[in-house]
Amino acid sequence: MGSVLALSSGPGHQNWPFSTDPPPSRWNSHPAHWDSPPRWERRDGRLPNPGSFHSLHRSCKDVFPQQIEGVKMILNKTLSSFFKVSHMLHLSAVSPSYYRFHVEHLQSDDDSKDKDAPALIGEMDSSGSLNAHALLHVTERVRARTVFQTQQSQFVTWQFETEFRGNDFTAAVTVANPDVLRESVILVAHFLQSVSSGLVLGGELVYHRGRSEEGGILTLAGQYSRPNWVATLNAGKGGAHASYYHRANKQIQVGVEFEASTRTQETTTSFGYQMELPEANMVFRGMINSRCIIGGVLEKRLTPLPATLMMGAFVNHRGDKLQVGLGVTVG
Repeated sequence: MGSVLALSSGPGHQNWPFSTDPPPSRWNSHPAHWDSPPRWERRDGRLPNPGSFHSLHRSCKDVFPQQIEGVKMILNKTLSSFFKVSHMLHLSAVSPSYYRFHVEHLQSDDDSKDKDAPALIGEMDSSGSLNAHALLHVTERVRARTVFQTQQSQFVTWQFETEFRGNDFTAAVTVANPDVLRESVILVAHFLQSVSSGLVLGGELVYHRGRSEEGGILTLAGQYSRPNWVATLNAGKGGAHASYYHRANKQIQVGVEFEASTRTQETTTSFGYQMELPEANMVFRGMINSRCIIGGVLEKRLTPLPATLMMGAFVNHRGDKLQVGLGVTVG
């Protein structure tokens, strides 16, 4: 079983360029409809719901370019308004190449009569590893999520999450990897409260129990947002994670992240930006951090074709390494 820090939303930017970790899978993050709109869109005078704890740093993280290396080809196919599939082939000279099949069964839209139907998402790669989760709106305020992950023939993750959204607060409980025979379990509790129209306070408690170890980690969180910027801070025993997101105009967005980990005794400061060129159907994301890593990814929509071309490069000046990637998405 993984450590208690593995499930914590504490610091530690995953999948940095030149990382040996496998590329992230889409199943790791909540679908877009799982989180509520930005809080400043509420104008009815009431305190808004703060959204999910997982999305506190999302505005800033979306500005940074995603890791890309080798050649990646993705084919998306919409079979119906509810059913979608995709095929991905990744060829790499650094990490093992793989094929991944992704399938989604989702509600067509928020106004659908079947909006309370479960959303099912599954993914399997060429090594036989399976990632799957199900999302269910139990009631208008209660949502449930189940996740299963296998590494070839071994179960590595099975977790169950329940989230309740009040008018101005969100509470969630996650039970991960319960094992009666080994007498082990991981419990994660999240709570967020809207104090004002722009201020959100809350925390996360991670508890781990096993035969040879037992412990807990408490992380406090706060976020202050305005129409054009969002500042977020998580701090606890595991370290600290601070981010600042600013939308300069319709084309330019910037973000700054600071991460400190007591486990690895490392700190990292990163600056990222996103520039959109609607006339050219292009989006560019760039980043630079205190590890002397500079990189950027350019996305170009190949109209009138239903295809997107992605080109990226990352340079590690301290390690004298270069990482170049090319990707094509069809559909």
